[in-house]
Amino acid sequence: MKKLRALISVSDKTGVVEFAENLTKMGAEIISTGGTFRTLREAGVPALSISDVTGFPECLDGRVKTLHPAVHGGILAMRGKEEHMAQLAKLGIEMIDIVAINLYPFKETILREGVTLPDAIENIDIGGPAMLRSAAKNHKDVIVICDPKDYGPVLADLASEEGAGYEARYRLAIKVFEHTAAYDAMIADYLRAEKGIPLPDNPTFTYEKIQTLRYGENPHQHASYYREIRPWTGALVNAKQLHGKELSFNNINDTNGALACLREFAEPTVVAVKHANPCGAGSADTICGAYRKAYQADPVSIFGGIVAANRPIDGDSAAEIAKIFAEIVIAPGFTDEGLSVLTRKQNLRLLALPDIAKQPPAGGIDIKKADGGLLIQDADSELFDAAAWKIVTKKQPTPEEIEDLKFGMKVVKHVKSNAIVLARGGMTLGVGPGQTNRIGAARIAIAGPELEGGARDLSGAVMASDAFFPFPDCAEAAAAAGITAIIQPGGSVKDEESIRVCDEMGIAMVFTGVRHFKH
Repeated sequence: MKKLRALISVSDKTGVVEFAENLTKMGAEIISTGGTFRTLREAGVPALSISDVTGFPECLDGRVKTLHPAVHGGILAMRGKEEHMAQLAKLGIEMIDIVAINLYPFKETILREGVTLPDAIENIDIGGPAMLRSAAKNHKDVIVICDPKDYGPVLADLASEEGAGYEARYRLAIKVFEHTAAYDAMIADYLRAEKGIPLPDNPTFTYEKIQTLRYGENPHQHASYYREIRPWTGALVNAKQLHGKELSFNNINDTNGALACLREFAEPTVVAVKHANPCGAGSADTICGAYRKAYQADPVSIFGGIVAANRPIDGDSAAEIAKIFAEIVIAPGFTDEGLSVLTRKQNLRLLALPDIAKQPPAGGIDIKKADGGLLIQDADSELFDAAAWKIVTKKQPTPEEIEDLKFGMKVVKHVKSNAIVLARGGMTLGVGPGQTNRIGAARIAIAGPELEGGARDLSGAVMASDAFFPFPDCAEAAAAAGITAIIQPGGSVKDEESIRVCDEMGIAMVFTGVRHFKH
C-alpha cells in the first residue's frame, strides 16, 4: 500500500494535533507550514516543513510558501493518467493525498474592535484557498478538509476496509467550494463597505447558518435561518431567546417586520404584527399603556401575533399580554416579575434584544428573489421630512392632528401596499393592508375589527396612505367616517379632486412627497 502524504496548514488549531497523530499512526507522512508546523513538532508529531518539500524558503513574511509546483503538482496530478504520473516522476514531485486547510481568520479580524483596513488586508489568505481549490478539483484522488469537524469522519473512513469513498470525497469538495466562495464574498463585501461603494455589477453575499428550521412558510417547504457575517447590533439575528418553542420561518419573518415598524418610534411603543402586517400599534407614557392601546386597536387580529416593545416588559405589561395567546414577545429585556409571569405560558417565545431601538446602518439593501434573478434596492430608510410637508387644503391640521398624522405614517410605511392606516391619540384605529385598489384598503381600515360595545367611533381620527389617491373616493370615504385629517404623498393627476372633496368636507390634507410602497 502506498504511503499517504498529508498537507496540514490551519489557522484554527482545534483537533489538529489529534488528527495528525492518528494519520501518523496510519503511516502517513505529514507536511506542514508555519505555526501549524511548530504546533505539531511541539506536540511530538513528526512533520516535514513545507520548505523541505519545495526546496524554497518561506518569504515575504510568510506570504509566499505553498505557491509552488511541488505542492500543486502533488495535489492536482490525476493518479489514473499515465502522462501525469510520468511528469511527476521526471520532476521529482511526490503526490499529496490529503489536504487539511483552514484559512487566515479574516472574519475574526474584521469583527475585532478598531480593526484597520491594513489589518484586514493582511489577513486575506492566498495560498490556502489555492490549495483547497486544487484539492477539491482533484477530489477523485485527494481528500480535502476545510472544517475540523470533518477530521473524525475522515479518519473513520480511512480506517475502514473500503477507505474514503468517492461520495465522501465529493461532499467534502462541495464544502470546500462553498467555503472558499463565502470567504471571497466576505472579503469583497468588506472592502466595498469600507469605501461605501454602491451595488456591484456582480453581487456576492455570504451568510452563516444559524439553524435548520422545521419548515418554511408551509410544512412542505424546507427552510434554514442564516446570519450576516457582521450584523448590526439591533438586528433580529442578535436577539436571545429566553423561553418558548423553537422559532419558525413565519415567526422570524413576522418579528422582523414588527421590529422595522417599532424602530420608527422613540416614545414607549408596542407594535403588534400578524402575517407580516402591523395590526395594532400604540404609544403611551408607559409600555403597559402602549400595549393596551395596541391591543385595543384590534383585539381580534393580535391573537396569535407578534408583540414588539421598545421598553422592557414589566409585571403590569406582562400581566396584560398573558391574557391572550401570542406567538412571540420581543423587547429590550424583561423584569424579573415580567419574566415570571410570561414564562408560565409554556409555548410563548420570549426574545430579548437590548439594542432593539438601534437604527440600521446607512447603506443597507433590500433583496427580493425573482425567478432567475434578484432585485436589489436601497433599504427604505426615509419616512418623511416634516419641514417639506405641503398643506394643500383650506383647513390646517391642529397640533393634535399633526401628531396623529406622523403616527399614522410611521405605521403605514410598514403595511403591505396598497395600505391605509387610521390613527388617533397615539394608536391605530384601523389598518387596511395589501389590497389591489386603494379604496378597498380604505374601506377595510374604516370597517376595522369587530369590537365589543357596538359601532366604532372614528370622529377626529386621521388617515394615512402609503401612496397617492388615484381618485377622490378615499377622501369621500374618510369624510363619511368622520376623519378630520389625511396624510399622503400626493402626486396624482387627480390630486385636485381629492383636495376639493377635503375642502368641501372640512378635512385637512398634507402631502409628504414621499411614497412607501411595500410589496
